[in-house]
Amino acid sequence: MQKTLTGWHVFGIFAGCFGVIITVNLTLAYQALNTFPGLVTKNSYIASQSFDADRISQDGLGWDVATDITNGTLTLAIKDATGLAVQPTVIKATLGRATHVADDMTPDFIWNGTALIADAPVQAGYWTLWLELEAKDGTPFRRRIPLTVKGT
Repeated sequence: MQKTLTGWHVFGIFAGCFGVIITVNLTLAYQALNTFPGLVTKNSYIASQSFDADRISQDGLGWDVATDITNGTLTLAIKDATGLAVQPTVIKATLGRATHVADDMTPDFIWNGTALIADAPVQAGYWTLWLELEAKDGTPFRRRIPLTVKGT
């Protein structure tokens, strides 16, 4: 006994396929909105008004920033234009993933004489260190530093 393909069967297949597509799109949209870490700045126009002046003052410090995460220790070494180690005041620091905030942590930096170090028990992968520092003369210094942690 052979069954024939009727209009209702075609409609069912059509509706089922579009139902799967719509369900997947809604699921992905929901996940994208719920894992978005948020805005970097509330008003990019206002932030842009002082961007060039801030950049010039930061570049004027002549700092060379080197970061590394090895064996669960985050090292932030800053040297001035003469090669001497700099100990800035840490205003704010966040170590986290660029795509979500679930793994974000605030490193508790300690000066070891040549660099700032902090415990950073992170997994392998791509991380970002957002820094807000202040020089001895009061100049603010902001950086976003991408880091790659190798697996063991």
